[in-house]
Amino acid sequence: MTPAAFKRTLRHAVPPKDAAPGLQALWWAKKGDWDRAHRVVMDETGRDAAWVHAYPHRVEGDDGNARYWYTQARRGFAKVSLEAEWDEIVATLL
Repeated sequence: MTPAAFKRTLRHAVPPKDAAPGLQALWWAKKGDWDRAHRVVMDETGRDAAWVHAYPHRVEGDDGNARYWYTQARRGFAKVSLEAEWDEIVATLL
């Protein structure tokens, strides 16, 4: 699936069934359901999962918690817009 195709799935009521948890979390975050996005990713492990985990904390404005997760992902705190970061994470995970 391409990033553009993934974005088109936002028209649906649920994320694609074959989407990995990180992508599901980003899907819910983009739909405005921060809590669900966080629940999907909170038990995932690895650097990519930590990056995804940082994103909803950044969305909610909890920079301290986001910084912790960016550190776990071995990334600096994002300096781009939320939209640009979402696009970058989606493209990386796909």
